Amino acid sequence: MSERNTVLRSMHDLGLGAWFGGSLMGAVGLNGAAEQEGKTETATARIASTGWAKWAPANALAIGAHLIGGTGLLAANRARVQNQKGVAGSTAAKTVLTGAALAATAYAGVLGKKVDLASSPDPEDMDKAAKHPIDVEQAQKHLALVQWAIPVLTAGIVILNALHGEQQRPSQQAKGIVLRAAHRNLHL
Repeated sequence: MSERNTVLRSMHDLGLGAWFGGSLMGAVGLNGAAEQEGKTETATARIASTGWAKWAPANALAIGAHLIGGTGLLAANRARVQNQKGVAGSTAAKTVLTGAALAATAYAGVLGKKVDLASSPDPEDMDKAAKHPIDVEQAQKHLALVQWAIPVLTAGIVILNALHGEQQRPSQQAKGIVLRAAHRNLHL
């Protein structure tokens, strides 16, 4: 492959790296620090909510960059996806994991906002929380689980990204194209 996609690959990889690393640091570092420093459950929730709220815009930018880069790479490599055996399957798996990571990230955001409103001392937030009462303990349990799901899912994307890199080796491309052609000829 003589065509270069440095900008798209950089957006894809840097976005994914920030999404994975930020979610892992948040689950380990931010939440751990909030538990250690918060003197009450409400204080712990406020510390964690404030930290996650500060990270949210950067995370959204990282996810957007990853998605733009990934979509561009898919378009640039569409012939290889169609013609090289194994690439379509790994691409489909990567797409499913990306969708699951997006869903987990969105769900974490919704749960986090609920916990934030329920633990806020701001009268407006307290009104909003009263209008939409939630079981804070249940929301925090779900949040604890989903916050670990995000780095696991994005780690899976990193692993499939490594597989895609291996599949781009010239020897793998040639072998994959020959196997795909042989498979097609057998089914004619």
